[in-house]
Amino acid sequence: MPDGIAGTATSTGKRFFHLSLLLCVSALLCLPWADLQLYPSEPWQELGRIGWGFITPWWNDPATLINALGQTVAFALLAVVLAVPAGLLLAMYWHWRLLRTLAASIRAVHEIFWGLLFMQIWGLSATTGLLAILVPYTGIFAKVFAEIFARQNRQPGLAISPTTQRLSRYAYTLIPQSFTELSHYVRYRFECALRSSAILGFIGLPTLGFHLETAFKQGSYSEAAALLWLFFLLIATLRWWLRPRLIPLYAVVALWLLPATPATPDGLFWRFISEDIWPQSLLQLNGLETLHWYSSVFRREAWPALLQTLLLTQLALVLTGVLALLLYPFASQAIIGRGRTAGQCLLLIMRSTPEMIFAFIFLLLFGPSGLPAVLALAVHNGGLIGFLLAGHSEKQPHRTDDPTGLNRYLYLHTPRLYPGFLAFLFYRWEVILRESAIMGILGIATLGFYIDSAFEEIRYDKAFFLILITALLNVLVDSISRQLRRRAGAENMEDTGY
Repeated sequence: MPDGIAGTATSTGKRFFHLSLLLCVSALLCLPWADLQLYPSEPWQELGRIGWGFITPWWNDPATLINALGQTVAFALLAVVLAVPAGLLLAMYWHWRLLRTLAASIRAVHEIFWGLLFMQIWGLSATTGLLAILVPYTGIFAKVFAEIFARQNRQPGLAISPTTQRLSRYAYTLIPQSFTELSHYVRYRFECALRSSAILGFIGLPTLGFHLETAFKQGSYSEAAALLWLFFLLIATLRWWLRPRLIPLYAVVALWLLPATPATPDGLFWRFISEDIWPQSLLQLNGLETLHWYSSVFRREAWPALLQTLLLTQLALVLTGVLALLLYPFASQAIIGRGRTAGQCLLLIMRSTPEMIFAFIFLLLFGPSGLPAVLALAVHNGGLIGFLLAGHSEKQPHRTDDPTGLNRYLYLHTPRLYPGFLAFLFYRWEVILRESAIMGILGIATLGFYIDSAFEEIRYDKAFFLILITALLNVLVDSISRQLRRRAGAENMEDTGY
């Protein structure tokens, strides 16, 4: 090997080693401070009941089951159908700093938190469910579409008159060039929207999550299993039923399936955004009292919750990476051969099950500490990254003298896939942080716990302040993860779904 190439390879290897070491050390430092307490329980007995329910799914009211599934798909489909053109429009003007800041702000807030905010205005309605997914997804699409456009060849655009409108320039050059990438990402994001739609049931919307939470709380694990198997089937068959030419028909049916939106009292929306979400002292222009109020809430609630959220996020991030690297070979035909079916099914279940569902199950087993959150986040994200690694493993070129089995996994595929693995792991960092925050809805002491409590106490000013802190934290972590992805050599892995 030439000296220059050898030196570059050594330098790259050291960079990846240092990044990996940094991750592991950060997780070890978090261990003593994270709330990972195990509460006295009988986990094996409960786990046995859950396992038996999983292999004996049963639902005695098929109409309710189909309706919940239909509403889950309806919220996701309509939100994505509306968010895609909105995201495209924002991506065309991505050079505006104000617009980039707006997109970063709205995508930093989790769908559940958006749902809780909109619920105070429109209640448990179609408007609440749609906006809860539509708003953050618009910001996500804008960012990813802009990055896809930035990588396209600008040469075709030179043939168009400089006076041509921006929309026309994009319609005739950049959009056709990147159409395959755009469509692949939209399909991937629709799968994410299905999971988002499902977990909106945890705050009362009539999707699969509502019935799942009820079934788990009542110990009706066979009913919960029926819902989960149906959801797995929905995700697994996505490639066959999600056809572009059928989307207009699906959208019409989705509109018909959505629940009604009751009339909103006059002035409620304006009162909510101009009065309810701000402390009384701020409305009275009392600066010192306002400063005292914000500092008091930050010191007593936001700061400890923020620390716990970060600690659990870091532990979940490292465990995610470990699971992904351990599991992906079992789903790769290039490594394990024909026995990959079992591994593929396992990864499908892991990536298709929303983190909130896993967390709910682990809470039943281990009690209300941070451990269920860490395990839930790691299992879901480990399954997702493992699935992507397995897919790219099968695309690797091979020679007749390549090693096989364990040696192929350790010395051939994993080194080749490691840069992309690190890049996607750092991308998921911000996603894991958002999910860690909403684990508080289930009683875990993250930011979501205090946000949910504030809504229950009708303290909208406190809830909004805590949501703003969550958003700022996400923006900060996203910025750090982008720098780390750049060091890993692939800062735009999210737009390819890898």
